[in-house]
Amino acid sequence: MSSSQPRLLDQLRHALRARHYSYRTEQTYTQWVRRYIIFNDKRHPREMGKVEIEAFLTHLAVSRRVSASTQNQAMSAILFLYHHVLEMEPEWLTDVVRAKPSRRVPVVLSRDEVKQLLAQLSGPQYLAAGLMYGAGLRLMETLRLRVHDVDFAYAQITVRSGKGNKDRVVPLPSRLVAALKAQIAAALAMHVTDIEAGYGRVWLPNALALKYPNAERQAGWQYVFPAAARSVDPQSGIVRRHHLDRSWMQKSMKRAVALAGLRKRATCHTLRHSFATHLLESGADIRTVQAVLGHKDLKTTQIYTHVLERGGFGVRSPLDHL
Repeated sequence: MSSSQPRLLDQLRHALRARHYSYRTEQTYTQWVRRYIIFNDKRHPREMGKVEIEAFLTHLAVSRRVSASTQNQAMSAILFLYHHVLEMEPEWLTDVVRAKPSRRVPVVLSRDEVKQLLAQLSGPQYLAAGLMYGAGLRLMETLRLRVHDVDFAYAQITVRSGKGNKDRVVPLPSRLVAALKAQIAAALAMHVTDIEAGYGRVWLPNALALKYPNAERQAGWQYVFPAAARSVDPQSGIVRRHHLDRSWMQKSMKRAVALAGLRKRATCHTLRHSFATHLLESGADIRTVQAVLGHKDLKTTQIYTHVLERGGFGVRSPLDHL
């Protein structure tokens, strides 16, 4: 490769950004490609093929004991490299076998368990958990909420660019209105302080900052859950105030589960699972639940019906008839 060409990993980053992949996906794909190259003694991917890819994937499954989904994620990163960076379309590329993902039943909390869990949280942590359970938001959808995404008049929240890069509208729980207004007021007060200090810019998607030069300083675009400190944008080098990191809520959730004495392996996503299950349990139409959750396939939503089916398959154990 000539010295005038960008390094391979930089080419990978450029290809991902050109296709509007998230920064987190960019980090993940870059990591997997780097590990793939190092595993094969730092040979250039052009010199390798199906044998090397399958050897790396086997190493992940056998030696590292990663899950099928993690193994497939590594494979997706490597295939992206060959397809979109190296622009190679060899016949063997379609023959690489993907791992069969495991199908697991989601962990769901009962209504009483949700109450016990939320009782251990306060302030922004309680609000974030309340949005995940009360509106079915994913963790990152919650942290990426912007001020103008919350519509108090119509009691709804617009989720922008959710999973699959789709927008959707979810209900705003009335119980969270006061807490959400207080959080937005605190976020905007922080924004005013940033502007007075010569900052106040926020990251905007899809080149909106170029189309609307003043939008990045407007109140509506600010994050509802802003980070405690400003930071340097890793892509542009601009000092901005980003949203809170996911670890902030993950640690709070883990602590709350322990304090509540729950024995289930509950995570932030468990609140979303519980939201869907409790909606169905209350008689909500499964198509409506699908739309609120933002599921593309109804089969994904149907997995929550397992809690409603006594005995797992709608049957009663013969032991109960004795």
